[in-house]
Amino acid sequence: MEVITSRVFVCFLALLGLILAIVSPAVEAQSPVPAPAPAPAPSSDGTSIDQGIAYLLMLVALLLTYLIHPLDASSSYSFF
Repeated sequence: MEVITSRVFVCFLALLGLILAIVSPAVEAQSPVPAPAPAPAPSSDGTSIDQGIAYLLMLVALLLTYLIHPLDASSSYSFF
């Protein structure tokens, strides 16, 4: 009798372990919630900003060139 009860107990523990192994991952799962929306795409990336700054600096360089070197051929022009 003692051997039968120990076998039943071992089978019960094995069955209980199997049930817990199957149910445990479901316990850790979160409730179904909608996934958050992806982040919106940036309205402007860094390259367009860099290009705008470059155009502005080229315009400043062009204006300075025309202000510093006005009509080199004309000797009657005095800027300052």
